[in-house]
Amino acid sequence: NTHNFSKRQLEELFNSFESDEGKFPEKLAITMKNYDSIFSAWDGEDLVGVVCVMDDGLINAYVHYLLVKPEYRLKGIGKQLAERVKNHYKDYLHIVIIANDSELRFYEYCGFEKLQNSTPMHVINR
Repeated sequence: NTHNFSKRQLEELFNSFESDEGKFPEKLAITMKNYDSIFSAWDGEDLVGVVCVMDDGLINAYVHYLLVKPEYRLKGIGKQLAERVKNHYKDYLHIVIIANDSELRFYEYCGFEKLQNSTPMHVINR
């Protein structure tokens, strides 16, 4: 459970997904220090996966990122990161993640369930 990553490590991880966040490694480095819990996966000095969680201290935990570099997928890393979150927050009532439709099967495999009659929403400021 570390909050210390170099800008380069974060930039490489986020850019492996062509995400907007990868364009702002300085902001990512600061952001990572603000999460309540971060679990990471490494190959030597190479950051290959990360899961970041915010929580309210007792009832709700919100998974914001669960990322594994594409070349490290299908090796159980994402599942292990999800299990670490579920174990760490086992006494909370809710562990919530907003999943892209293409990722639903993975999160169901990890034990998450799609809520009926719910639609995730957000505002993107650019």
